[in-house]
Amino acid sequence: MDMTMTNNELETLFRQNYSEMIHLARVLLGDDGEAEDVVQDIFLRVTASDIPPQNDSYFLFAVRNACLNKIRQMQLHERVKNLLPIEDETDLQPIDRQLEQLEDISTFVDEQLEEPHRSIFHLRFDEDLTIAEIARRLGLNPNTAYKYLAQSIQKIRNHFKH
Repeated sequence: MDMTMTNNELETLFRQNYSEMIHLARVLLGDDGEAEDVVQDIFLRVTASDIPPQNDSYFLFAVRNACLNKIRQMQLHERVKNLLPIEDETDLQPIDRQLEQLEDISTFVDEQLEEPHRSIFHLRFDEDLTIAEIARRLGLNPNTAYKYLAQSIQKIRNHFKH
């Protein structure tokens, strides 16, 4: 029995569920662009899947779960960002001095941090991966990956205090 959906069936599902889905995503995320991204991602997953949703409540559950994941990701990003406060005097330094400082930090990370601290730092700041992506890639719990990153940042701060 073929479970794949036709384009017309997918379009009908989209029309029937879009307004409720986008409303829920906007309420949860408070951002129209993010809400639209979440809803589009869900429909992309449905179109790529061989198994169609069994009922309309699937879409609302999917939106809720995707939004909660997005919120967790944003909260984790904020926690990491708060560990690295932006100092006005650094922002006003000439670009060559800023580049020199970045090179010093990179050298410190490569020479002084041990694994998995070094890898987590590079994955986060060089490859711009989220904590969740880093944890998956390294087979760690996200909280453990966050803890290692926080420890690395603290070591860097302590080393470069003037």
